[in-house]
Parts: sequence; structure tokens; C-alpha cells
Amino acid sequence: MRNAKSAKAATHRPFTDASTQVLLWVLCGLGVPVVAAQEPPAAPRVSRLAILQAEDRRAPTARDVAVIRSGLHSGDEQTARIAVRALGRLERPSLIADIVPLLRHPLLEVRLEAANAIGQAAQGWKADKPPQAATVDAASAPLVARLKVEAEPDVRAAICETLGRLPYVSAAQAEAAESALVAAGSHADTVTDRLGVAKGLEAFARVQRKLRPPSDDAITMLKRLAIPGPADAATGARIRRLALEALVGLAAVDVEVMGTAAHDPDGQVRRIAMRAATPAASATVSSDEAHAVLATGAVDDSPAVRLEALRGMRLRNDATACDAAVAAVADKDIEVALFALDQLAPCGASAEAVAALEHAVGDPAQAAAPRAWHRAAHALVALSMAAPERGAAALAQFSGSPVWQLRLYSARAAAQLGDRATLQRLATDGDDNVCEAAVEALQKLVGHDADAIYAADLVRNGHQILRAAAIALVDSPHADIVVPPLQTTLQRLVREGHDNSHDARDAIVRALTSLHIQAKSAIPERIDNDLNADDLRRLAAPRARIVIRDVGAFELALFTSQAPATVLRFARLARAGYYNGLTFHRVVPNFVIQGGSPGANEYIGDASFMRDEVGTWPHVRGAVGISTRGHDTGDAQIFVDLVDNPRLDHVYTVFAQVLNGIDVVDRVLEGDVIESVEILP
Repeated sequence: MRNAKSAKAATHRPFTDASTQVLLWVLCGLGVPVVAAQEPPAAPRVSRLAILQAEDRRAPTARDVAVIRSGLHSGDEQTARIAVRALGRLERPSLIADIVPLLRHPLLEVRLEAANAIGQAAQGWKADKPPQAATVDAASAPLVARLKVEAEPDVRAAICETLGRLPYVSAAQAEAAESALVAAGSHADTVTDRLGVAKGLEAFARVQRKLRPPSDDAITMLKRLAIPGPADAATGARIRRLALEALVGLAAVDVEVMGTAAHDPDGQVRRIAMRAATPAASATVSSDEAHAVLATGAVDDSPAVRLEALRGMRLRNDATACDAAVAAVADKDIEVALFALDQLAPCGASAEAVAALEHAVGDPAQAAAPRAWHRAAHALVALSMAAPERGAAALAQFSGSPVWQLRLYSARAAAQLGDRATLQRLATDGDDNVCEAAVEALQKLVGHDADAIYAADLVRNGHQILRAAAIALVDSPHADIVVPPLQTTLQRLVREGHDNSHDARDAIVRALTSLHIQAKSAIPERIDNDLNADDLRRLAAPRARIVIRDVGAFELALFTSQAPATVLRFARLARAGYYNGLTFHRVVPNFVIQGGSPGANEYIGDASFMRDEVGTWPHVRGAVGISTRGHDTGDAQIFVDLVDNPRLDHVYTVFAQVLNGIDVVDRVLEGDVIESVEILP
């Protein structure tokens, strides 16, 4: 166990290179102190486990809440931290009164956790009716007061972030919070303080702008943070990213900020600078100035910057957008090349663009080779928009491909072409993902004329196609045809009792309700609690190695102290071979890669839901999270942040960070196979 002084020293240890920075994050947690690997004393360990189990149950009883509350007064630092974090994760604003006193705890780790827990507990107001102003003041006022006297930069940073994301109900409250952030920024003399202010202002700009747009003082502060000072070039990159993100969201980027960011030593700052050159982000920047920045980005060393420059050119309707995309089709980075193909869809007037698309569509036999279908698939959809006649000629060759992903993209191309015959055929395809794409397109094209096809798809097993078919049957005029299969399928899903069929069940209920048939989709609540003392002790400081077929391997540091239930579920599934042979089915450049679905889609995962364990670890590049479709709906699908994604902070669980092999993550393509996941204690 470390004392406050040693925690502070570790947090401010200087970073050297990227791998060292990740390792230090793992050790220090950006303000999340190290949990010692040695076995704790028996009594505190039992208390911690009881608290964790109560949190994982979401404390449905007064007894569970009492168990968590008892930990707040523990003399053991880790027990107190776990307890205050658990109260926040319950997202019950009524518990803020229990958390506020912990802002004065003698240990900085507990104070830091309390500052974050207040922000998380306040999120419960979003689900309930809007709070009274006085109740929000009861959360914000102690934070502002503590910010003025807090001696530790890490705690001040956590307070700033929470002040930025509280759900204020009045412009006056938002103004007071913003004033506190600006004041903190005016005398922020450490990197940690500036980072906290940047996080707070970024969250404030994103969350509060509808209630009250940021003031000129706040925008001035953001511009100051976005431009590196003499000592900030190496240590303040994340500060600049956050400040620039906020300015882009506020359409407050000026020429100086954009130009400086476009030549920043940090690739992610340059990537955001390309977004800053779009009309929505830079109303005061001229077309010539924006073009110059985007042209520079198009030849940047970083693939992420080149890709964002292509997007920016299209959003600006830049005269060179099609020519730049044609050139980028040959980019050495496959994701940039695929994105360039997508960008050629509006370029039908360009003979070079159409020729590039036809060349990329190529031979279906060659496209069927492993990891070779992507260019043809993307080109086929774009060609169907750019030159419909040529797209239609190519479609017939691909809609019967043995590669299901090519048939999936064929359905998307058929949607662009309005090809009803192809869509009807693909709506009965052997792969549920292909059927889903075809049904969604068919519903938009012909509506209820294809109700018999939608109803026939209800016998399938994939939750995604059942959901799509049910949505297509809402308000059907053919009740006699569609009601029986809707009812039968709902009964089957309820009987199976899988948590993650809830989207399909809800869609079926909506369809039946629209036809004046009463139905319920609820299944008995099941709590699969993976938490036990032996596993927590064994996984005190684990790693995981993920091997991607024909690509390589990357290693993760698993955050058992921050997300114990998530790590234990992930480890249990990995050791059982659950992930072996599954794919990364979703690849969104400059955002995330997502995988771990037995159905290769977001609607099918592990049968029972996981509880969210959102914490203080941010969604930075290389962070590994759990995909959800609502609160506490994780089904063991994982995603890796390809870039910093601050809008995901405090919403999606982060349970790991890439330690090494981020270049392998960058090379993952849609459909790449997870060869194995190995837990390395």
C-alpha cells in the first residue's frame, strides 16, 4: 500500500517514449493509483469483495447499500476507494450526500475517486426526471469549494473534469462551473492541472453548449491550451487534443489555431486539425486557408491524418476532393485506400474516378482470397453510386460470392441501385448479416410489399435479422400473415432467456403492438456474478495477448483494480476459448475496431449482460472497452480505441490498455479472425 506522497511522485514521473508512457499509465493510471500485487490482509479483502459483489448486483437492497457505505469509513485505503467508486457507479443522485464528505479524506486517492464518483452518481438524473436546481448545487458547490483549497494536482484535475460533465439545469449553474474551470486554468502550473482543465472544458463544451454556450473567456482558454508552449510540445499533446476537440465542436477554430495544429509534432493533434478545416468547425477560416491545411494533411506521414484530410476535402466540397481520393486509392495504408474508394462515390463526373473504381472492383475470384475482399467490396458500393450502370453490371458477379462479406456489400450496392430482385434474393441468404442488410434496404425500397419475406426471416437465429425483420413489419397491413411468426419468435426468444436478444424482443413487441396485439418481452433477470476472492487475487496484475490471424499479436494490461468484474468475465471467456475464431467485425478508421461476436455483428455476444464499470481511465488511443447498447448491456464484445475518443469517457467501461502491438491493431481489417486470447498472469 502506498501513501499519498508516493502516489503523487509516481503520477508525475516524466514520460519518455510511447511504450513507457503506456506502462506508466498502467502503473499510475492517470491518477488511478497502483494497487499493490501482494495479498491484502484477510479482513479487508473480504470487505472489499462484499462491496464489489454488492456493486455488481447494482445494490438492489438497503442491505447492499449499507455494505457499500460501511466501506467508506474503512481505515484501509483500497476498501475506501472501492466503496466510494461503487456508490458513484450506482448512478443514484441521492447517494451524492454520502460521497461529498470524502472530498476531504486524508488520502488523495480517495479524494480523487470521490470527485469522479460525484460526476457518475449525477448521471442518474438523466434517466430520472430533471432535478431541482438546489440538488445539482449540492453536487457542484462542494466541488468548486474543494477546487480552491485542494493541494494535489491529480485531485484538482478530477474535480475539473467532473465540473465539466455535471448535468446542470440552469444557465447560471453552467456559468458558475465554467468560471471555476477558467479560474483553475488561469493559474494551472503543472501538466496535470492543465490536463484537468482541458478535460473539464472539453466535457463542458460538449455537454453544456445547448444549455449555455461557452463564454469568450472559456474559448480564449481553450485556444491557449491548444497551442503548445515551450515546455508543452513533448508532455502536453493530450491537452492540445482535448482543447482542439472542444474548439472544433464549438466551431470556434481560428486560422492561428488551425495552422499551428496542422504542424503539431503530435499526429493526433494534426488529425484533429483536419477536422478543424471543415466548414462546421471553422466559420471564420477562408476556403483557401482550409484548402492549404487539408492539402498538407493529404501527404502527412500519419495515415490517420491523411484519411481525415480526405474527409475534410469532401465535407468542404473542395474542387480537388475527387482527384485527391483517386490518388489515395494507391495509399500504402489499406484503411486510407479503402476510405478513398468510399470517397469516390460522388465522383461520377470524373472519368479517372470511375476507372479507379472499376479497376478496384476487379475479378471476383481474386477478391475471394483471404483478406482480399475489402477493395472490391468498397469499390462496388461506390461504383453503384458514381456510375449506376457499371455498378449494376458488376453487382451480378459479386452477389453470389462464397465470401459472405462480399454478398453483404452487394446488398448495400443493390440498395443504391434500387435492385429489388437482388435484394429479395439476398434477404433469403444463408448468412444472417447479409439478410439484415437486404431486409433493411428492401423495407426502404418497397415497404410492406415484401412482408412475406420479412416474416419468413423470423425463423432465423440471428438477433440482428430478427430485429430488422420485426422493424420492417411494424404497421403491416398483412396481420394474418405476420402476427403468428412474430408471436412464435417472441416466445422462442423469451424461452431461450438470453439477455442480449433484448433488441430483437423489443422490436417484435413494437411490431405486435402496432398491430394491436398485446405482448411482453421481459425475461427473468439473471445475475452472473463472476467475482470471487481467489480469482481477484490471481488476476491482481494480469496481461492478455490477442493473436490476429495473418496479422500479428498485441498485448493488453488488464485493469483488475478498476474493472474487476469485467476483467474476470473477459479472462474466464478467454480461458474457455470463447474468443478463438471470432472476428473483428467492425472497423471504423480514426475511431475504433470492435469484435468478439459469435454472429459477427453488434447484436450477438455472450448470452448474459455485464455491468458497466466506468471509471477514471480515459478512452485514449489503445484503450480497450466493452461495447454496449445501453446501460449495463455489455455482452463481452470488446473494442479498441484507434484514437483518443473523449466523448466515450465515463460511458463505456475501459478494462485494459494496449501495452505493445498498437501497430498490429492499426492493421486489423473488417473480418479479421481472432486466433486466440491468452491470459498472462
